[in-house]
Amino acid sequence: MNVKLQVTTCIRLLAGVLVLGLWAPNVLAKVPDPLHAAVQRGSHIFATDTFGGRGMTCQSCHSGGGRIAGQLANGSKIPSLSNAAAIFPRYSPRAGKVITLEDQVRACITGALGGKPPEYGSRKLTDLVSYLTFLSNGKPIDIGGKPK
Repeated sequence: MNVKLQVTTCIRLLAGVLVLGLWAPNVLAKVPDPLHAAVQRGSHIFATDTFGGRGMTCQSCHSGGGRIAGQLANGSKIPSLSNAAAIFPRYSPRAGKVITLEDQVRACITGALGGKPPEYGSRKLTDLVSYLTFLSNGKPIDIGGKPK
């Protein structure tokens, strides 16, 4: 990895930590304890779990815990996940069908991370979706809309 990319990655991660540290406690204070716990577990999974894949985590591409724009391993830019839960379900031309947020999370884990996705209905998938939904808190519902 070149020095410029390392510095850019460090800046993105620091920005994400600052945003999460300053914003999340105020919003999470209003969330019931079991949901708060699911969001916290989901955040931890997002940042640390490789799902048995190629050593990458969700945060490897989705910078700042998904709150800021990210970058794929090939250098392609990707939007933040700040409205992810607000735009699903949506039509996926690649899949040729309407998909849910759970479908998208599982596809990303399989494809981008090369891992084994959590089963539908599992606590791990529920925690990840709880975290992504938390990121979308306050965003207008825009089913089928574009990521921002």
